[in-house]
Parts: sequence; C-alpha cells; structure tokens
Amino acid sequence: MDCEAGEDTSKCGSLRALSCCGRLICGPQNLTLKDVFTWQLFKTIAMGQALSMLICGTAVTCQYLADAVVDTPMLQSFLNYTLLLLTYTLALAFRKGESNIFQILKTKWWKYFLVALTDVEANYTVVKAYQFTTLTSIQLLDCFVIPVLMVLSWIFLKTHYRPLHFVAVAVCLLGVGAMVGADLLAGRDQGSSSHVLLGDGLVLVSAALYAVSNLCQEYTVKNLSRVEFLGMMGLFGTIISGVQMAIFEYKAISAIIWDRRICLFFVAYSLCMYGLYSFMPVVVKMTSATAVNLSLLTADLFSLFCGMFLFRFSFSSLYIVSFVLITLGFITFNVVPTYTVDHSHSTIEGAYHLTSSGDTQQDDEVAVQRLQKEGHWNECSPTEPCNGLCTLTYQSSTT
Repeated sequence: MDCEAGEDTSKCGSLRALSCCGRLICGPQNLTLKDVFTWQLFKTIAMGQALSMLICGTAVTCQYLADAVVDTPMLQSFLNYTLLLLTYTLALAFRKGESNIFQILKTKWWKYFLVALTDVEANYTVVKAYQFTTLTSIQLLDCFVIPVLMVLSWIFLKTHYRPLHFVAVAVCLLGVGAMVGADLLAGRDQGSSSHVLLGDGLVLVSAALYAVSNLCQEYTVKNLSRVEFLGMMGLFGTIISGVQMAIFEYKAISAIIWDRRICLFFVAYSLCMYGLYSFMPVVVKMTSATAVNLSLLTADLFSLFCGMFLFRFSFSSLYIVSFVLITLGFITFNVVPTYTVDHSHSTIEGAYHLTSSGDTQQDDEVAVQRLQKEGHWNECSPTEPCNGLCTLTYQSSTT
C-alpha cells in the first residue's frame, strides 16, 4: 500500500510539472490536435500566402517599371490610395449615424491623418532606401518590423505572447536568413552601396513606421470597422501622397513615355496594392498584425520564384528551405491560441475563450484564481487530471 501511494505521489508530481508547462504554452485549456489544427488555421495560412502573392505582384510590376526607367513611387501609392478613396471613403459617406464620414472626421480626423502619414512615409522611405543600400540589407533589416510590432502590441494592446510565439518568430527569421544566404551565393546582391548607413537607417525607420501603422490597423479593425480604417486611409493617404507627388515627382512623371505596356504595369501594380490593403485587415482581424507580417516574409520568395521565369534568376535549394522554415514558423505562431478572460461567463467552459495569437488578453493567473474561487479549477490528483498537457499525459498513462 505504501508503495502504491508513493507511486501515485510521484505520478502526481510529474503531472503537476507537465501541467505547469502546459499552462505556460497553451494556457488552462484542454487542447487536442483536433482543437489546434482547425479549418480556421488552414484558412489563415491560405489567406496569409495570398497576401504574399499580392506583394509579389507589386514587386514584379515594380521591376518592369524600373526596367522602363520609371521611378515614381509616390505616383504608384497615390493610385492605390485613390482606389481606396473611391470605394471605402465613398461607402462611409453614405453611412448614417456615428459611422458616417463626417461624424468620424469631427472627432478622429487627426488620428487617422497621423496613421495615414505614417503609412505613406513607410512606403516612401523603403523605396528610397534602394538608392543607398543593398537588397540583402533591406531584406534583413525589414524584419525589424516584427519585434517592434510585438513590443508595441504588448505595450498598447496588452498582448501576452507565449514562449512558443517567440520560438516561431525565431524560426521565421531563420528562414529569412536562408533566403538572404541564397541571394548572396547567387550573386544577386542588388542595389546601391553608396551610402550604406543612410540606406540601412531608412529601412529601420520604414520598419518602425510600418509597425505603428499595422498596430493602429489591428486596433481599428478589431474594435471599430475595417471600412472605417480603409476609408480614412484612402482619404488622407490620397491627400498626403498627392502633395508629395506634386512636390517631388512632377519631373519624373512628365518624363514618362506613356504607352499600353506602361499603363498595364501601373494598373497591375495598383490592383495588387488595392487587394493587399483591402484583404489585409481581414487577416489581421482573424489573427494579429504580427502573424500577418510573419506570413508576408514569404513574399520575397514568391518574387524570386517568379523571377526565375521572368528575369532568368538562378534557383537555389535554400529557397525551398527558407519557404519551409517561414511557413513552419507562421503555423507554429498561430497553432497555439491565446486566452482572454471573459467576465460575462463564470464556468470553466466560458471563463476563457480562444482568440487569435495577437488578441488582447490578461494574465492567465488572474483567470485561474477566478476559476478556483468559483470552484471550477482543480489541482492535480491521482484520480482527476488537471487541465493543459497534464490531461493528455494522464489519459496516456492510464491506457
């Protein structure tokens, strides 16, 4: 009898240790493979890669425009913001009540102006960086947007990332490193190196601006409206980019030799950007701005794959390794859900609700204490499994 009691105590100690690890990784919730690998996850992966393909479309059309000696990044942004203006801003104009454009402008016009200014300048600075630094530097430093966005989300959105999320980000960045290594081995270190420090600084500034813009986008689409965000971006983005275009690009625009081919490239670029801006808030609402930026890391790979057929780029097996690593990191980031305390419920089933990886959440211990107080949370015992990974271990040990 003493031996059996000792074995039960040892087993309980092991289960408690696994329970702590389970709560650290997954939170106080029974998770199975069926709960994790859901249709929602696969849909998120597919939509994230669709966004990467849209960015690939913009990269390919930009390459064709560069080959035609067309250097008008602000004109290209202006066309995109104009499309947003003609659709989402007009939609706001026909709304009634508090969601009408005039009501929004009365109270929040300066906020959306700053967000639009951030977004416009983020696009402009990264394009200017190509004049001073190399493609390799841009690919590496552009990843700076992810840690900045995670810090901003933690500060302003109260997002709580689990250790597995940091591992997932590290795997994605490792994939980017493989892609950059393949570029160096292929001798495709394009761009200028006349003022490397200036160019690298512009990339870092652009990444920080993108992080701020994406953070504001996540907050708006999850708390207000996707149409409101895009409508305001279209309105103020058109004004800001239009002013900058008139000041800095009037000579470059007048020098363009317009023909059917050039017009087609501008149309293709504008449609790809319009699609990116329109559907990115949908994916952000499903997951988070951080998760979306992780999925967009594959955009450079899609551009390289297209370049193999269109621009005779050489193939490297490291590109496949890079794609696998980035995709694996993105899946890992979204596989483990986060938990938000729901004060409208008081049962074990309702006290937590699964959210995407970037949703605002409170600390798990607060919810555990709440459940303990209500009598719905049980410590590990030899006969009753606790929540988290402990449940799976207990079930396997009894079979």
